[in-house]
Amino acid sequence: MQAILYEGANTLSVRDLPIPQPKEGWALVRVSHAGICGTDLNIYAGTHPRAKAPLVMGHEFSGFLESDDVPNIPKGTRVTVYPLLSCGHCTPCREGNAHVCNTLGLLGIDCDGGFAQYVQVPIESIIPLPDHVSDKLGAFVEPVAVAVHTLRERGFKPGDNALVFGCGTIGMVVALTLRVFGASSILMLETDESRAALAREMGFEVLNPAQLEIDSFCKSRTGGDGFDWVFDCAGVQPVADVLLDAVKVRGHIIVVASYKKPASMPFFKGMAKEADIQFVRVYRIKDFAIAAKVVAMDPNFERVITHVLPATEAQKGFDLLTTKGTGAVKVMFCFD
Repeated sequence: MQAILYEGANTLSVRDLPIPQPKEGWALVRVSHAGICGTDLNIYAGTHPRAKAPLVMGHEFSGFLESDDVPNIPKGTRVTVYPLLSCGHCTPCREGNAHVCNTLGLLGIDCDGGFAQYVQVPIESIIPLPDHVSDKLGAFVEPVAVAVHTLRERGFKPGDNALVFGCGTIGMVVALTLRVFGASSILMLETDESRAALAREMGFEVLNPAQLEIDSFCKSRTGGDGFDWVFDCAGVQPVADVLLDAVKVRGHIIVVASYKKPASMPFFKGMAKEADIQFVRVYRIKDFAIAAKVVAMDPNFERVITHVLPATEAQKGFDLLTTKGTGAVKVMFCFD
């Protein structure tokens, strides 16, 4: 089978590998589409602490079930896959929080993933796709599940307003999911003009935070209050500096981004406002199943997918996301 292989820091190859033979409790999926995630970029850079070369990356994918022994899911069914690998025995797992398992693993990091024509996956992780969800959108369920989890886990209420920092993939899907979930207003902040332009095409108001004095702007924008919800989908120090300026008294800051470097915050401002700062990580399997439906509720979800390439252009796919000014947001590979 054709596979994109991580060979070491900044090194990829496209090779012919044996088709996996599923172990007990696992099944074979023929991959249709697979998306590059920020985690894959960390692996490619050689900075991920667990991923070891040689490795088939990829945990955002769709495909067709190839095994015929999966209960209630016939062979040939179009599917996506919940990619988390939980132990089932630690305290978080026993308490119903397997998504934050003490030894949480992931397809494409701790074992081979979806950047190949075939991948083996746990049977219980297979999620059939609704008929109206395309194969391409099926590979986009994973990032949408992050947004669904973010809003469900932290109790977002329809009618609240929101500020979203960042128009990358996660910022875009958080904003789109906020719209599906009934936010009264959504404002996005982004310094990259190409990404900002794409978000505007989707109907969002987007401003450049470098051109704003965040504290006074947010107060003037909200009648002196600040925003009900502030979502950090950027994960950089300049955003951490102003999150507490943007939120209202007793408002909610949700850190969705994965910070690559330690960050500081002016915590007294949080004390003065009694604001809460919460974090989210990945998703529960129910969030994933909901996301498989949500992804088709707004045609703009598909517009976040800016590039679909054949596997033979693996290097180009990673170059698009590691080079400034390309306009790339979500890049996928097609194995069909």
